[in-house]
Amino acid sequence: MVKTNKLNVFNDPIYGFIGTPNELIFSLISHPYFQRLRRISQMGLSYLVYPGAHHTRFHHALGSMHLMTKAIQVLKLKNVEITEEEEKGLLCAILLHDIGHGPFSHALEGFVAKEISHEQISLRFMMELNKEFEGQLDTAIAVFQGDYPKPFLNQLVSSQLDMDRLDYLKRDSFYSGVTEGNINSERLISMLNVVEGNLVVEEKAIYAVEKFLMARRFMYWQVYLHKTGLVAEQLLIRIMQRARLLLSQGEELNGSQPLLFFLKNNGTLSFNADVLKTFAELDDIDVLGALKSWQFHNDFVLSKLCKMLLDRRLLHVKVKKSPITPEKIKEKIDWIIKKHDLSVEEASNFVFQGEISNKAYSKDEAIQILKKNGKISDVLKESDQLSLKALAKTVTKYYSCYPKKAV
Repeated sequence: MVKTNKLNVFNDPIYGFIGTPNELIFSLISHPYFQRLRRISQMGLSYLVYPGAHHTRFHHALGSMHLMTKAIQVLKLKNVEITEEEEKGLLCAILLHDIGHGPFSHALEGFVAKEISHEQISLRFMMELNKEFEGQLDTAIAVFQGDYPKPFLNQLVSSQLDMDRLDYLKRDSFYSGVTEGNINSERLISMLNVVEGNLVVEEKAIYAVEKFLMARRFMYWQVYLHKTGLVAEQLLIRIMQRARLLLSQGEELNGSQPLLFFLKNNGTLSFNADVLKTFAELDDIDVLGALKSWQFHNDFVLSKLCKMLLDRRLLHVKVKKSPITPEKIKEKIDWIIKKHDLSVEEASNFVFQGEISNKAYSKDEAIQILKKNGKISDVLKESDQLSLKALAKTVTKYYSCYPKKAV
């Protein structure tokens, strides 16, 4: 383990100067596993919709840690007991909570290994780092897994009002320019408290909580599930699927060693320490480099999909309350089969449909409001905002993607 007395300050456009609270945090930020997050896009391919959305998971991790330091300060001032070890654990857990994201974040979730999520990969990274840092991440791992005996510590890292959400909504709103997502994180943090071991929000912040939940709904429909970003991510998934198929048929494809490793293994890997090290070498650059090379491949499907994404000449996409009829899908598939002499399977890369859903609030993990009389109540009961009740319902929409006639 490399020891250093250096501490660092990062100049963040959202919060100003963010310091490194201790040497362990500094060492974790300096580690190659964490530095990789500089090359992982926070919002996937959303920059094709919002040109400013080029920020990274590195930005977000530092911002979340900064908000955690503020939350710890607030709770300590309210006489909530947080030991030095617990404080260190909270900061490490939130700093590393997204370290397991793959290229373009959620866009290629499940591509590397079908049955392992980015949260599970984050945990693997934390366990490897814990060996390297001689057990200093024990508390962080317990908090990250939700196993720590003080529930409010787990809730600060993962809940409906955690530091992760408070940062990404404000940050993604800033970089995308979508002002509806700009929440008052300082107000929310200043009103946090703990009752019977659980995180609560004081009643004075009820309007800030309402705005937070509404902002989350707006950001999902307007940004995260934007139809253009959606079709771009679907094209990227189909590019990887096509590349994987061609490799399995003995075709030669250019690409970095880590990318080809995961493509050839078909997503059914045992995620051991060696695989984790290979994953740590994989980032957005590997994928973009491959796309730039594959656009000239002799396979029509792979080449066409890559050019569409690189040149932002995407498929036409419609989002409706009901799915498109099978007859219309068949009609569009038949057209592209005839135009480019493709098989049905090949044509389905250019004509497809699916569904998206959004639920801005879950009653199962309620945001608890601490009333002036000392009683605890669910925010839905305390809010006079009728639209807030609707946020607890899952809204499903259906999308269909198909070529513009020029394709």
